[in-house]
Amino acid sequence: MKRLASALIVLALVGGSALAQTDPAVDPANAGQIVDALGIEGSSLRGEMIPLILLVSVLSLAPGIIMMMTCLPLMVIVFSFLRQAIGLQQSPPSMMIMSLSLFLTFFVMEPVFMDAWTAGIAPYREGTITEADAFQQVMIPFRGFMEMRVDPATITALSDSIPGRWDNPGAEGAPLSLLIPSFMLSEIKTAFQIGFAVFLPFLAIDLVVAAVLMAMGMMMVPPAVVSLPFKLAFFVMADGWTKLTAALLRGYAG
Repeated sequence: MKRLASALIVLALVGGSALAQTDPAVDPANAGQIVDALGIEGSSLRGEMIPLILLVSVLSLAPGIIMMMTCLPLMVIVFSFLRQAIGLQQSPPSMMIMSLSLFLTFFVMEPVFMDAWTAGIAPYREGTITEADAFQQVMIPFRGFMEMRVDPATITALSDSIPGRWDNPGAEGAPLSLLIPSFMLSEIKTAFQIGFAVFLPFLAIDLVVAAVLMAMGMMMVPPAVVSLPFKLAFFVMADGWTKLTAALLRGYAG
């Protein structure tokens, strides 16, 4: 079988080289005639390839863009803190947490997306504005969203880290190179504050269970194993997922 496969490969290589020598369609000298016959010009081909390459690059950066200018970081961090506070390692899975965060992000950011589409993308598709104008119009709704959520102290700290680059910018006049990292840091700070509040009731349950086990002399029983059913029961009875999600959404209202 191996000898038969080797023979077929050799025959294919020999036949391909013979065809390349005899077929004028693959002759490099006829390449220009083929291009002229198809009506393809080198300059127009390059002009079409460059926007395609830029579009593919933007699509590859889309997850990073979503992370930078939406509420997705806060959602993911808070739900990750919640899973750790309960004491579960893989339930719910990371993919489910990310999916839930993405849909909640779309729920929160839908008005911003619609405004960006109406103001920038739709006119650009109709050919009424240029790429630069479309970018400026698309960024206006996102700037408004980030300016409402950014911490002014964060903008001041970042601007003071490089003296002379920005002249005391505020949230409304800050460039994107300063506004976007300030917004991300503000969201991370808020997510850690919420995570601290989420941890407290579960920590209280862990301390009570550990004290009871210590009083009963059960030194060899891990408190985390005993407290896990109580934490799950407490979270389910309180309808924790719905209430926590509603609280996060109320933080973006208005």
